[in-house]
Amino acid sequence: MGNFRELFKNADKVLLILAVCFAAVSLLMLESISYNGSLVLSRDVIVQGAAYILGFILLFLILLIDYRVFQNFGKALYIISLVILLSVYIPGLGYEQYGSRAWIHISTMTFQPSEIVKITFTLLMARYFTRHRGELDSFKSIILAALYASPFILIVVKEDLGSALVFCAIWVFMLFYAGIDYRAFIKFIAVFLLSLPVVYKLMASYQKERIDAFLHPDNLSLQGNWQVYQSKIAIGSGGFTGKGLFNGTQKELDYLPVQKSDFMFSVIVEELGFVGGAVILFMFALFLYRIAKIIYDARDLYGALIAIGFIGMFLFQIFENIAMSMGIMPVTGVTLPFISYGGSSVLANLIALGFIISVGMRSKVINF
Repeated sequence: MGNFRELFKNADKVLLILAVCFAAVSLLMLESISYNGSLVLSRDVIVQGAAYILGFILLFLILLIDYRVFQNFGKALYIISLVILLSVYIPGLGYEQYGSRAWIHISTMTFQPSEIVKITFTLLMARYFTRHRGELDSFKSIILAALYASPFILIVVKEDLGSALVFCAIWVFMLFYAGIDYRAFIKFIAVFLLSLPVVYKLMASYQKERIDAFLHPDNLSLQGNWQVYQSKIAIGSGGFTGKGLFNGTQKELDYLPVQKSDFMFSVIVEELGFVGGAVILFMFALFLYRIAKIIYDARDLYGALIAIGFIGMFLFQIFENIAMSMGIMPVTGVTLPFISYGGSSVLANLIALGFIISVGMRSKVINF
């Protein structure tokens, strides 16, 4: 433990403080959503709080482990991850919610397997790109990297389009950091774009509806457009300083749908205004900057790739969630990291943060 105490001195305390601040914002806004004239400790607040407590415990357990040991469990981790993803198809265990079969139901709790597999997927891709360093100079090498990742993405895209896009973002960020040949990547993108019509035909009906809704934003009968319309009203009505905490009318009258997860940012801006939204964006910008600093200082490629994968995960989710709340991106169900309601998401985000801080801790020289 003495060695760990020395290591922990090098931990990025700013990232830990930001995580605590995100937790406070999340719990406060969830309480605001459940507010009905008096403060009541709602089930959502209790569940989210419990997820944060468990998540911080897991974060500190991750810090105790040298992240490099995970390079030794490639095959086992690959198989276990796929089994976890496929668990949603087990009768009596997996179930459908919000139009997608991406959850498992245990007793009174629900869990989204893809959230945790984002972590193992990142570790696996970091291992793969570390082993193939210097080989990403051809179209064939990129195809092989895509084939290695494709079982995860293909399973997840059938379950939940938003989560599949997060997996793709992780893969692309790591691919570029690993040293890709840009001409080969352009060929890969060209093939991908040509395949989009086929991909669209294979999508589930609810996924097609969301894309159609984005392409026809004025048609409020299409799935997703009504949510975005109400989200824009909530954001616009917040003004500069907002209507005040617990006083959001779009939220209170339940015009704003899925407000505790998909459209949590809209609730924040309606009640706290431009100022509140700007503070959240600043916190996320600082959060991403601190991760980028850890990537820059990483002592080995494997550690840097882990951190780059997770910064890709966080950056895409932050951008997609806020952009879809303003109608700039399609509604995909991607939540706002750390702030939106969801135990699975909170656990995954804090575990990811544990790996990032672990990379940073072990990148510094320790003098005894």
